[in-house]
Amino acid sequence: MKKIGFLMFALFVFCGLALAGGKSITGTVSDSHCGAKHAAASSDAAGCVEHCVSGGATYVLVSGGKVYQLDAQDKFKGMGGKEVTVTGSVKGDSIKVESVAEKTS
Repeated sequence: MKKIGFLMFALFVFCGLALAGGKSITGTVSDSHCGAKHAAASSDAAGCVEHCVSGGATYVLVSGGKVYQLDAQDKFKGMGGKEVTVTGSVKGDSIKVESVAEKTS
């Protein structure tokens, strides 16, 4: 009986870990200075975001009115002002980025 209980517990833990994997969030890449001001993708936003990042701001993701901090800044170079899908683990308002891809259509 103890073995069955242990096996059920182990199965529950491993299934929970599998479900806790990467979550995908689609949004617009902005910068920490402008934040939600660039909630919509545009060429104007792209120029502003890249300018602010070159001046010391960091890339952020704006999705559903929420601004997420991103840990892998190098993955967002040149994606300012574009709509992207970010996959990673979300904790509060931060994303530990696994991958990022520009949204196509």
